[in-house]
Amino acid sequence: MIMLQNLFRTRPRERLGQSLYEAVVRQARTPAFYTRLGVADRIDARFELYTLHVLLLVMRLRDEGERGAEAGQDLFNTYVSALDHALRELGVGDVSVGKKMRKLGEALYGRMMAWEGPLRDGDAPALAASIARNVYESEDIATGEALAAYAIASRARLASQSFEAVKNAPEWAETAA
Repeated sequence: MIMLQNLFRTRPRERLGQSLYEAVVRQARTPAFYTRLGVADRIDARFELYTLHVLLLVMRLRDEGERGAEAGQDLFNTYVSALDHALRELGVGDVSVGKKMRKLGEALYGRMMAWEGPLRDGDAPALAASIARNVYESEDIATGEALAAYAIASRARLASQSFEAVKNAPEWAETAA
């Protein structure tokens, strides 16, 4: 009888969003992005790095099918919630938060759309051009090359790890200039 009860009970879905988001934050705060790769230590540039790392992890998780898609959605939801919280901490009022979140959401979606294809295809020049424009505010593709190489290498490194390894402690590429 106990076996039947266990068979038909609803299993709570594992929530991974917070721990995955913490892994993203730790990686995006690596000093080498700012010292070696020349990312400006400003809120908008940090947003770009966080978004790039969230995208890399979401892409890897989606490669696992349904369980990975759920974990990726948890990560994405946690990121959006953290953005909302950050706006409120910066003193943005309740009336303005919706407008600002819509702008951030559009930027987030735009980056993910711009970066996902080149990341999937390993298209370093296309990724470097978009990264130069969005992260470095430059039209010089060379400006984004090192970060694009890092992102493509991180995509490959994450792909080489098991789902369990990624959800517990994702390993990213080295941040070399």
